[in-house]
Parts: sequence; structure tokens; C-alpha cells
Amino acid sequence: MCLDAIRCDPADMAADDGEVLATALRWLEEGRAVRLAVVMATWGSAPRSIGSYMAVDQDGTFAGSVSGGCVEAAVISEARALEADEAPRLLSFGVEDESAWAVGLPCGGNIRVAVFTPERPILAEALKRQAARQPTALVLDLRTGAQALVSEGVTIGSLTLDETWLVAAQIHLGQGTCGTVGEEIFVRVHEAPWTLIIAGAVHISQILAGMARAAGFAVTVLDPRRAFADEARFSGTTLICGEPDDVLAEMVLDRRTALVSLTHVPRLDDAALRAALDSEAFYVGALGSTRTHAKRCQRLEDLGPALKRIAAPIGLDIGARTPAEIAVSILGELIAARRGKPQRVR
Repeated sequence: MCLDAIRCDPADMAADDGEVLATALRWLEEGRAVRLAVVMATWGSAPRSIGSYMAVDQDGTFAGSVSGGCVEAAVISEARALEADEAPRLLSFGVEDESAWAVGLPCGGNIRVAVFTPERPILAEALKRQAARQPTALVLDLRTGAQALVSEGVTIGSLTLDETWLVAAQIHLGQGTCGTVGEEIFVRVHEAPWTLIIAGAVHISQILAGMARAAGFAVTVLDPRRAFADEARFSGTTLICGEPDDVLAEMVLDRRTALVSLTHVPRLDDAALRAALDSEAFYVGALGSTRTHAKRCQRLEDLGPALKRIAAPIGLDIGARTPAEIAVSILGELIAARRGKPQRVR
């Protein structure tokens, strides 16, 4: 078995991947012809990572991207020309090609893209399991377009996996990687979406929620105060009115989850932080000055060394003063933590 494993950048397998698949499924349910494009390989300065999706319908309407805008027009053209029963089209773009400037790829990178017809049951199951924070692996036969979706104990789809391919899919699934097996199949792993939980439906949270969604986080805001937990203030965001300890006890805070506590109410902040520090959350932050955080640590002293995980005062030190600036500083620190590049120097 020749397993060409390429680690998908975990930070790029974000909420927007699920949104692209959800859009593709919705279009299929509306009776549209839909094709998916996926980045199979990159070399050099490529703006989108392995596994990035773009959905295209018969009219050329698209969602997602496979580059920074360099080759989308060419990919859309190929997607619209692909027949439903046709084998995937494998496209390569690079600056060494005569067509590089024609398709607008002057950035110095090279990418390889597969365009194929998605199977509706696979999209539905992948999204269902993603919502349950269960990883899956899409296995695409590059010769025929047949597909299978592999998850723990379940395999569905038109593609019958032999032992070699099944083992390859399971390896990718376990390692969180994407890649090809020889020249025959491509495996694309779908992990749980990056998730941000915001305790406190305050002004900063309103701004942070929208920016975090744009940065690829699935966002949930919680607050027991009904005047704050007003859906009109948080359009497009999951909003829960409830006590932090009760709400968080029902949620999964795993290694792809961050929690920030912005209530400025010690009782509420403390409850949220206790739950977060008892989890695998990759980032835990709290609003407040150095003095406020010192008092907080005194209240939570029974948590011991775990208190060192709290990023406080929260956010990058950019001199932020307004709610919008503070939200920017928080998101910047979240992205740095997600990318494995901590910037905390406070």
C-alpha cells in the first residue's frame, strides 16, 4: 500500500467546510445539479490547504474556494461541464504552466484539484456526524467517482472498499490527515468544527461572535440574564439562556473548542472557567484586569496549576479599548492558539 499522507492543517478544517457541504446538500435537495471541487495537493505558496472544498451548481453559483480567487473561474467551468456519471476531473494549476497567468495564478504556488459529483447520502451523513462531533473520512475513487464515507463502525456509499483502502481510510481518520493511496483514491477527513463558546452576551460578545464565525468557528453564546440573551442581538449565532455550569455540563468541550468568559460577573465567570478547565478546551480566556484576575485566582485556588491555562487579561496586547478592538484582540489570540503560535507576553 502506497499511502501518500498529507496532514490537513487542522485550523483550516473549520466551520466553513461544513457550510460548503451543507450548501451542496441543500442545492441537491432543491433539485440542482451539484459538483464538488476539493484540493488534493499543494506545493509552494498556495492560499488554500489540502482538503479545501468548493461547491458549484449547474448555473455556476458557487460556495467555498480552492484558491485565493486565482483559479475559481477555471474550476467552475470544469465543474459545469462534468457529467453526473463521469469520472472525476483532475486539474493542475501552477506558475510553470503556460495557462498560469490566464487563470490568474501568479502567487508562486501549485495546486491539484479533483472535481466530482457528490453523493447525497454521504453529504447528509457527514454533516450529521460532524454535528455530533464525530470524525469521518470521505474516500473518493479517482478513476470512477464512486465514494464511501468511513466513520467509527460505519461505512456507507457506492464505493466498495477492499481491505487496503479501508485500512488507509482508518489511518487517515486516526491521524487527521488527507492524502492519496497510489493514484487510485483520495481520502478527505472531516473533523468536528472549531467551536467557540462565549459566556456572557455582552457588547464585546456581539462583535466577537460575528468575527469568529467569519474566521471559521461555530459559535455559541450563553448567558442566564434574559435581557442580555436576546436573539435580536445575536442574529445567526446559537444563543442559550441558562446558567454556565448547567449549560456547559450538557456540551462537549474537546480539543477543538475554546471558551471565553466575558460576563464580568464573578459568579458566572467562575462557573464557566471551572467547566472549561475541567475539559480539553484548547483555549480558555477571561475578561478583566490583572488585579481582577488575581482576585479570580484566589476564588478558584482549589483548581491549582490548572489556573495557568487561563489567558487573562484576555486577548493580544494591541492597546484595545473599544468593544470592537477588544473583540479583535481576543480573536487574534484565538487564531494564534488554534494555529499553534501562542503570542501571550502579558
